[in-house]
Amino acid sequence: MRSVPEWKGKTDDEQPPPHIRLRIFERHSGVCGISGRRIRPGERWELDHVVALVNGGLNDERNLIPVLYACHKQKTREDVALKSRNYRKKAYHLGVKRKKGRPIPGSKSSGLKKCMDGRVIKR
Repeated sequence: MRSVPEWKGKTDDEQPPPHIRLRIFERHSGVCGISGRRIRPGERWELDHVVALVNGGLNDERNLIPVLYACHKQKTREDVALKSRNYRKKAYHLGVKRKKGRPIPGSKSSGLKKCMDGRVIKR
């Protein structure tokens, strides 16, 4: 049983207060959750969601780990790529087609046909 209630963000955008950041940092002994390297004094670090919010993670204390700034940027890139891949797969399985751009003029999909004498007519 916890003596202190766990922090949960009211919204996905809400940042944890400084005392919660410190509590998470101390719980992980000041070690980067991605690289496993100790975060030195004065080094830039951030809190990262273990399961990203875009992939269904929660904005609460259990889902946060301290990470070095460079590691965080790389993990965020990977999380967004995973979200995009999952979205494409889901859309494919549901039969959602991507909207195509403008058709090439004169192609069958444009609905127009160019005659040998230079006239343009509807197909």
